[in-house]
Amino acid sequence: MHVVIGGCGRVGSYLAYMLEREGHTVAVIDKDPEAFENLWEGFSGKKVKGVVFDRDALIEAGIERADAFASVTSGDNSNIVSARLAKEYFHVPRVITRIYDPRRAEIYRRLRIPTVASVAWAGHRILSYISHGELDSEFQFGSGEVDLLRLDLPLHLAGRKAADLNVPGEVQVVTVVREGSARLAIPGTVLREGDILYVAVAKESQSKLERLLGLK
Repeated sequence: MHVVIGGCGRVGSYLAYMLEREGHTVAVIDKDPEAFENLWEGFSGKKVKGVVFDRDALIEAGIERADAFASVTSGDNSNIVSARLAKEYFHVPRVITRIYDPRRAEIYRRLRIPTVASVAWAGHRILSYISHGELDSEFQFGSGEVDLLRLDLPLHLAGRKAADLNVPGEVQVVTVVREGSARLAIPGTVLREGDILYVAVAKESQSKLERLLGLK
């Protein structure tokens, strides 16, 4: 894939590094040439000095052939304008943007642009660690409204069905990993000692999951 990244701060430079490690081609745009110093010496992608929502800068970065665009500058306005350009004008298949003000998330949702809200994400992770330390969050969806949790099956639940832990709209056992092999959980899946569960849970339902697991 070819990926264009708007913003070369800590997030943008780290994302560029990870994408190149995976074998993708990368172009990074930033209005401050000194920002490119955040990139590692071995960076082989394109560095474009310019404003992330400037069409000429985007074209120079290869937006017309891009498979994905990520806007991760320090400004919400720059991010939303560049994301809309990538999606609506250049028709990039995958567009994602960073936001600092979670209240703006609804604007992006209406535009069908996925977002990562730094403040909300960090807040949710810290809150989860303090309030629900036994639950290990692997991934968060949206702005942290839904968690994907990894947990070792409590011994007392061996022999029960995965469906016994499901609560419609709140808790859903997604995957069971058994002896290193993963399988999708179905209503008839019987849980065994040593199983690792991946469970999707609404943020406000984590306490309910703890009660179902016998952790409270």
